[in-house]
Amino acid sequence: MQHTQHYLQGKWISGEGDGTLIHDSVTGDAFTSVSTQGLDIPAALQYGREKGEVLRKMTFQERGLMLKKLAMYLNKRKEQFYELSYRTGATRIDSWIDIEGGFGNLFANASLRKLFPNQSYHVEGDPIDLSRGGRFMAHHIMVPREGVAVHINAFNFPVWGMLEKCAVNWMAGMPAVVLPAPQTSYLTEAVVKEIIASNILPEGALQLISGTAKNILDTVHSQDVVTFTGSATTGRLLKNHPRLLEESVPFT
Repeated sequence: MQHTQHYLQGKWISGEGDGTLIHDSVTGDAFTSVSTQGLDIPAALQYGREKGEVLRKMTFQERGLMLKKLAMYLNKRKEQFYELSYRTGATRIDSWIDIEGGFGNLFANASLRKLFPNQSYHVEGDPIDLSRGGRFMAHHIMVPREGVAVHINAFNFPVWGMLEKCAVNWMAGMPAVVLPAPQTSYLTEAVVKEIIASNILPEGALQLISGTAKNILDTVHSQDVVTFTGSATTGRLLKNHPRLLEESVPFT
């Protein structure tokens, strides 16, 4: 039986142990398993922060064109994702919003480059006088955060759920660590394998943890961001994680 893998620190790896069996929603047969045991989560987060320097130095134009190129690359390979998506219990029509809708998010965010200059930061608005005579002024400058975007996703959109979030953080110059729900993580894994094979993203821009990692929030810091898609109950628990509160980590 195959094991759904993780992509961390530039390598494809499997978790330790037998893991959790994942069943085909149509036939009921177990065809893969997921384990996050033995993964060095803190090292993965730090790897993303350090390697993210390349992405941070790219201009908005470069990031936008990167997203467009990636969307076109994935769209040419969509049939293999549709075929695998049947195992989630979805029809082709069901999967359309997930797969091609996900690619659409890349295209849409890529087009936002037209609103920004060809530089790695954005100067927002006009200078603000803070003293008489203009001797003391302020200006808002938007720069990439120097952390990673941690995306904890739900089972029902294994492709769209990842790409709608990653498109935003990549355009903003931040790397991502994606955690799809274990039930459909094999489809996310398939897309990530194509993304990595494309060599379109800079190293460290995307890491994948296929399943639940209970300690993922233990070592986030103030430059990171966390997003969550799931139940309100779980969302409240995560939002009140001591580390998020101590480090004032943005959580949405």
